[in-house]
Amino acid sequence: MLGTLPPLRGLSGYCLELALAMADAVPVEFISFKKLYPAFAYPGGGLKDDHTFPPVEHADLKVSRLLTWYNPGGWAKAGLFNTAPLLHAQWWSLPLFPVYLMICGAFKVRGKPVVFTVHNTGSHEHSSLYRKVSSLVFRLGDHFIVHTSLNKEQLVADYGINAARISLIPHGTLDFHVKTNGNRESIRSAMGFKPDHKVILLFGAIRSYKGIETALRAFGRVQRQIPKARLLIAGKLWESWAPYSRLIDELDIRHAVSTCLDYIPSDEVYKYYTASDMVILPYHHFDSQSGAGAGALSFRKPLIVTRVGGLPDLVEDPHFVVPPNDPTALANVLVESLTIPGRLDDMAAAAERVALKLAWPAIVLKTMTVYRKVLGNTDALSEA
Repeated sequence: MLGTLPPLRGLSGYCLELALAMADAVPVEFISFKKLYPAFAYPGGGLKDDHTFPPVEHADLKVSRLLTWYNPGGWAKAGLFNTAPLLHAQWWSLPLFPVYLMICGAFKVRGKPVVFTVHNTGSHEHSSLYRKVSSLVFRLGDHFIVHTSLNKEQLVADYGINAARISLIPHGTLDFHVKTNGNRESIRSAMGFKPDHKVILLFGAIRSYKGIETALRAFGRVQRQIPKARLLIAGKLWESWAPYSRLIDELDIRHAVSTCLDYIPSDEVYKYYTASDMVILPYHHFDSQSGAGAGALSFRKPLIVTRVGGLPDLVEDPHFVVPPNDPTALANVLVESLTIPGRLDDMAAAAERVALKLAWPAIVLKTMTVYRKVLGNTDALSEA
């Protein structure tokens, strides 16, 4: 596998869960990075390592931290001398293009198939360069894994990839975040919430497509009807907070909005989900699946999403899927969820059922089917 593992950030949470789950079925060597990419290439202001992730340990998982963004020698070594029968590459980031091109190309030159999991068919900011670069990388792929049916349609339409070479395998839950020793009352108290507050969580990097303005305008309506409602926004800034701060004042909701506008270390994530009564994903546009949504399912949290990308797959009842850019619709569903007796319990039970469908053992079985398909036999896997 090729991607990122802790203590790096990036896609490490997903890769951690996938690598450990796959190692239960087949020996895995994970080719990871020592240095992902320079700070200037990251709009969030640099990627400091996060040493609070759980350890990456499994008897059948070998981690090779060979790669840096500035050393092609390590890329060549990873691609030319690896003895694995196939490469499973996790593709999501434009600055990694030369690294992936060399490693995947080296596997192909040696007659070894390459499987891509495509986490973003296009960039979140709709970069045309990302699409052009992806089209070059995808020429090296024998098979592609996507998390949503929309992504499959996009690979076919935008990149001309035959649908028979694309498998839909969901994004699993991020259960490593869950801690059973966290005391909800003390966590909420430390964050300034009272026992009768209804806390709505918006979690993840603060980026333009995440719908922060929609969330604030919707919450303004909710707060007028439910004075005990609170909005908790947590995530690293990728853009200026000033427009949102002005909107908070315009809506007169500053007393009811709590923020942590910074990267949340892995071992702190549980506090935000534990403190919340429900989670919202009011994204304006989105092509893939959401790590924040997967986290909400891990904690069995009631979830409201917008009708974009794969977000509707995260909820069982379409009533909790609202149109994007529609504060009124979001507010109406929020008010119902917080006021109708038993509604939050029903939503939590639905989250449990959706989470079980995204369990990693089932994902492993589907992924192994892809491996066997591109290899044409099972011997190579059993000998790996």
